[in-house]
Amino acid sequence: MNIKNPLQKIVGAEYVSGYILRLTFNTGEVRLMDFTPLMQKGICQKLKDMDYFKSFRLDPFTVDWNDEIGFAPRHLYERSVSTSL
Repeated sequence: MNIKNPLQKIVGAEYVSGYILRLTFNTGEVRLMDFTPLMQKGICQKLKDMDYFKSFRLDPFTVDWNDEIGFAPRHLYERSVSTSL
């Protein structure tokens, strides 16, 4: 996948366990993303609350929490691991 594609989007997201989501990109690629390292500072600390973490939704491009926290698809792609699940 060309990670420099400006049209990269997340089209599916599913809770797996802990702070891990299974993300489906618009290319069809599925990757696992552990958000634990991202929740250490600032507003992202809110993600430590498991109920809040599980309340994610998809906006037109990425995973979003209450219109407060969102990450660029490229950022999530680069920090996630490929899976065939």
